[in-house]
Amino acid sequence: MRYTKMHGAGNSFLLTEDLRGELRGEDLSVLARRLCEEKTGPGADGLIVLERADDADVGMLFYNADGSLGEMCGNGARCLARYCVERGLAADPEQIRIRSTAGLVLGRRISEEQYQIRLNDPSVIDHRDVPLADRTIACTYVELGDPGIPHAVTEVSPEDLEDLDALRPLGRVLRSSPVFPKGANVTFLCFDGPDSVRAVTFERGVEDFTLACGTGCGASAVSLAAAGRMTGNTLTIHMPGGTLFVAFRREGARICDLLLTGPTCMVETGDFSL
Repeated sequence: MRYTKMHGAGNSFLLTEDLRGELRGEDLSVLARRLCEEKTGPGADGLIVLERADDADVGMLFYNADGSLGEMCGNGARCLARYCVERGLAADPEQIRIRSTAGLVLGRRISEEQYQIRLNDPSVIDHRDVPLADRTIACTYVELGDPGIPHAVTEVSPEDLEDLDALRPLGRVLRSSPVFPKGANVTFLCFDGPDSVRAVTFERGVEDFTLACGTGCGASAVSLAAAGRMTGNTLTIHMPGGTLFVAFRREGARICDLLLTGPTCMVETGDFSL
């Protein structure tokens, strides 16, 4: 099986084509676990399987590193958009169409490395308190798309973001809290300037912090905009693997048309024996 490894701001993926349905007899969940584990495969945060789609350039099946099927992945879709352009799968680099489990995703090339996608609009935005043994954590809960990608966003101190080992147990508890019935990707953030934050996401399916999370950036922008804490319509998010940007539009109280922009990188191409 041929694969291409890519990353978007450090968020890493293995992409493989199944445009002729040759992998339909394989257990893709098991395959994802084998490929994404560094001891049994090339290692990555997730596996993206390219399929044919009647209404798009390609279909995107996204599997987390633990083998669970994800609704969509923002940085993964940006990497896939670049892959489609460079492999001649996209009819128009200015309007790349990707069919995901969470709906149609539109992407475009900004430059050789910079790619942008339109994230799914939020279908849920609400406040949820998560009770712990010694305190309560206030979170904004956001689902992007329908079925939605679940995210919990909470603000922490700059010192907390400096010590991920100390923050990891809290990420694990929040990710599995019954307050979030589907589980949640948990983004911790702190402001470092007007409309600019530092952030890190504990990702569901990876079960640890990743170097970047595209939908986590989108959920962060939605959370802050809904709370009236944005001065403009673009949020800059500095994550451990790089800087991402989320622009959005308001229609009254509604937040929509989220555009995620950032770097992509081709790492390697190789073969994996099934």
